[in-house]
Amino acid sequence: MPGSPCSPAVTAHAVGAVVGSAVGDALGAPFEFGEPGVFRARFGGLGGEMCGGGGWDPGEATDDTQMAVLVGESLLAHGGLEPADVFRRFQRWAASDPKDIGLQTEQVLGSGDPWDTAAALHFAMTGRAAGNGSLMRAATSAVYYAGAGRSATMAAARRIAALTHGDRAAWEGTAVLHELIRVALDGGDPLAAVPETLGHVDTHHRSRWATVLAPDWQPGDATEFNGAVWPCLGSALWALRTTSSFEKSLAAAIDLGGDTDTVAAVTGALAGAMYGIDAVPKRWTEPLHVPLPGSGDRALRLPELTDLAVALRRGQCIRPGG
Repeated sequence: MPGSPCSPAVTAHAVGAVVGSAVGDALGAPFEFGEPGVFRARFGGLGGEMCGGGGWDPGEATDDTQMAVLVGESLLAHGGLEPADVFRRFQRWAASDPKDIGLQTEQVLGSGDPWDTAAALHFAMTGRAAGNGSLMRAATSAVYYAGAGRSATMAAARRIAALTHGDRAAWEGTAVLHELIRVALDGGDPLAAVPETLGHVDTHHRSRWATVLAPDWQPGDATEFNGAVWPCLGSALWALRTTSSFEKSLAAAIDLGGDTDTVAAVTGALAGAMYGIDAVPKRWTEPLHVPLPGSGDRALRLPELTDLAVALRRGQCIRPGG
């Protein structure tokens, strides 16, 4: 991938990350909690369509992309991360009766606790906060911070994850995803960057992340449902590692079953950053739409998602420090 960090080529890959994540989300949503193999069985081994189902219209994105948009719009509105504003946007959205919202996220946002303690208090009470909900919304912030380098992007990822997830395992996984997207947007191979990235993971969590991100790991090795942060990201990397195109990587991710929308959203963010927007099939982008509960009848389609991705990428190019 030639050119400067803000060249048209790199911007196309940034759009690929944001749109790719939304496409994966919408494509996987109708198959959520289904059995492995259902996606390919439905389409006879072909690439698949935006079919809808399970309460979702064809091409309709879920809470995964809705929250990603809220993060991205906050970053642009403030010229950087204002965690309190992101949390308020999450709260308004959660109070507007979205079709889907993770149980843990809903509890944190509805607790009435301050933005900077709500997730920690929830974790202290339940001991459970390693869901994949901070991975699913990472595409927009990863694009925004990619131009600021590894330290800034991983630090921002942790802070955004901590708004709803008190377990540092979720912070570290989200930081890894941000860094791998940054590498892809910089023209590198995110799979090859895993060992070096692991060197920047918190030492108490590095070993477990090294296990699920290893080249020989496969989804069948998972010790948790893929709604957990570890197998979710591990499955996304596996889908990239075992395929050779954006389309095939999403089909592989969804065909794992389980939390298909989020695993595919994470896969789509990475694959879109690798392959660029031109690799995303038009039959998937044309029906794509992202309703935003709490914002009237507003919904983002491909042009608006493209504009958002371009603005996020350019915003960081203009303000390298974030």
